[in-house]
Amino acid sequence: AHYLTRSTYKLGPDDWCLIHACAGGTGQSLVQMAKICGSKVIGTCSSTKVDIARSLGVDYCIDYSDTATKVKEITDGKGVQVVYDGVGASTWEMTLDSLCPRGLAVFFGNASGPVPSIDPLILNSKGSLYMTRPKLYDYLADRKELMWRGNQVMDLVGN
Repeated sequence: AHYLTRSTYKLGPDDWCLIHACAGGTGQSLVQMAKICGSKVIGTCSSTKVDIARSLGVDYCIDYSDTATKVKEITDGKGVQVVYDGVGASTWEMTLDSLCPRGLAVFFGNASGPVPSIDPLILNSKGSLYMTRPKLYDYLADRKELMWRGNQVMDLVGN
């Protein structure tokens, strides 16, 4: 979660993010990291996990029906700067539709299957969007980066 919120897209207090499966394992870590950054969090989860999501600091819990419309309503029609999508196949379209112009779709998991190939013209037509499929190993390029990231995480755990 650290590399996603600090390096893949550096969240800040002016940012809105959407976290799919926000009450799951990685989702919970992402929510906590996003809130530490001061960001506003919209999270998707089932109705049975709303209490978990809210206890972590999710600002708005929504289900998976008509997600993009709800995100746009919450953000006054703008959309979010970044979506963290570990679900994949069943959420990729709502992920793109929830972004603001030039927003970033971060596809980091395949819980419902892999995201299909996406035509770059779709990214253009939805607001010059960006997308990435990061993996942790690429964010631990050398010992210096590993130590920096590890120390930051341990400092957060200690606080």
